[in-house]
Amino acid sequence: MPPILEWGLPIISWLQGLGAWLTPVMKALTFLGDEQFYLLILPAFLWWIDIGLGIRIGLALLLSAGINGALKLAFGLPRPFWVSDKIRALSSGTTFGAPSGHSQNAVVLWGWLATCMKKTWLRVVLIVLIALIGISRAYLGVHFPTDVLAGWAIGLLILWLLTVLDKPMQRWLETLKLGERLLAASSVSLFVLLLGVLSFWGSSNRIIPPEWISHAAAAFPGSEPINPQSLADSVTAAGTLLGLGIGAVLLMDWGKFQVRARFWVLGLRYVVGVAGLLAIYIGLGAIFPKGHTILAYAFRYARYAVLGLWVAYLAPRVFNLLRLNE
Repeated sequence: MPPILEWGLPIISWLQGLGAWLTPVMKALTFLGDEQFYLLILPAFLWWIDIGLGIRIGLALLLSAGINGALKLAFGLPRPFWVSDKIRALSSGTTFGAPSGHSQNAVVLWGWLATCMKKTWLRVVLIVLIALIGISRAYLGVHFPTDVLAGWAIGLLILWLLTVLDKPMQRWLETLKLGERLLAASSVSLFVLLLGVLSFWGSSNRIIPPEWISHAAAAFPGSEPINPQSLADSVTAAGTLLGLGIGAVLLMDWGKFQVRARFWVLGLRYVVGVAGLLAIYIGLGAIFPKGHTILAYAFRYARYAVLGLWVAYLAPRVFNLLRLNE
């Protein structure tokens, strides 16, 4: 285990020693950074609150996730329960540990929302939430404190860059034709995919220590052996970015989707939209090949591209057909 990580083991042990009563609380906090949570909550921003805000948050979060996947492959650092049998694994983790994706993405998502809030107490609540999500990852034994600190730092850098570039990028996009905007959206996806591929190739000769595999297997008996040397996270982020980006361009070009509606209309929108989202997510997941082959990654990319396209464009068009677009 790298020496930079060792100092975090006593901190994790201390956190876990605070009592088992904290486990459900920490699991609830960590859920606020899970992929499943984002799939359920992010569409609500676009379908209910503000189209521009929903698209910005979605693109920022996916860009952050793609960068995180590439950095994990580049660093190749373990999770606490992979290296120490004194740490209880209260949640699973099969990818490399650093930087913490939950911590990084929490800064980007909830930090972006904090910048939009006018009331100080709301900003404070969101900052506390960011901190607690990071702490929950250490408590659950899936991240070293170093992983969490790195996630926060990288998340802050990404958030700062995105907020600085937000207005200039909007003005630049307004000067482009439809085809050029579609090309720009596709380029962001390919950039994220390229980052992941370069990190994967650059670390392809890495050997996973057998003790990491054995410790992980002992924590979750009967589960498949960990395979952290995987492109899955990068492909997921890049594919969803492609669909969401293209969908956002098409939605803005269509220009007929209205967020404001009566409460029951908004409720029906969410039911119809999430039903379609889950049908794509589960349905394509059941029929597309799985694994770590080029073919499996290609289908994974396509699956998540369809998910992003559904959220940003296809669902609003369905709402319009069902007269849920007032």
